Amino acid sequence: MCGAPKQGGTLAGIDLDAQTVIQGQVWHDGAPVAGAYVRLLDTTDEFTAEVVTSPEGEFRFFAAPGEWKVRSLAPVGKGERVLSAEVGLNETTIVID
Repeated sequence: MCGAPKQGGTLAGIDLDAQTVIQGQVWHDGAPVAGAYVRLLDTTDEFTAEVVTSPEGEFRFFAAPGEWKVRSLAPVGKGERVLSAEVGLNETTIVID
């Protein structure tokens, strides 16, 4: 069992001029994937954090600016994205094939 917090909601009270936020959704067959594990990995594939997607397939991480890999693991499969995050809101979608 993962101890990650539930995802979703707004960014009220978050200073996006000072924070680096990586958020998005996990999709499979045109629908969001609830309950998927999403992992944040650094450039050496070192595990940094893990969250569980919301009922709408949403996830969110607070990270440092830089290159990141976001990997999703779910019963229906896995997917990943590599992105270059900057200070502010960085949005992405992970599609599970």
